[in-house]
Amino acid sequence: MSFEDIKLLLAGKFGAEIIEGEETGGLQPALLIAPDKIADVCLELRNNSKTYFDFLSCLTGVDYGAEAGRFGVVYHLASMPYQLQLTLKISKEYDRANGEPVFKSIADVYRTADWHEREAYDLVGIFFEGHPDLRRILLPDDWEGYPLRKDYKTAEYYKGIKIDF
Repeated sequence: MSFEDIKLLLAGKFGAEIIEGEETGGLQPALLIAPDKIADVCLELRNNSKTYFDFLSCLTGVDYGAEAGRFGVVYHLASMPYQLQLTLKISKEYDRANGEPVFKSIADVYRTADWHEREAYDLVGIFFEGHPDLRRILLPDDWEGYPLRKDYKTAEYYKGIKIDF
């Protein structure tokens, strides 16, 4: 199944508005999906016998910077039986003064999303609504801030120990 076939399949199932755009300039094309429908799209791509994207190989949280006022998530899906790969991207505008950006969890669709979503929460500060155990995974529970955000300022000390850069 080609990239175009997948677009047609999703538009036929959910309507054309499910696909907000596409990126075809890189090594692997990406579909820009409506953020609130990502779980439904992933479930369809996993369960549909024509696509069977049975593996979430990576999920990455993205901070587009304070000037852009946008956060996003990138999903890399793979279909083992069909030897296909697909990249999905979601993003939304976000005001940093309002706490954490919120996206829907896909942990119910792909078990590997559990760890990846916790990592994105821990390092970028993206909250995944519906995640079964969203808490820090790499940093201590009392760590302040999110180190992969573009506006993160590294503390000089942590629990009295100097942090060297």
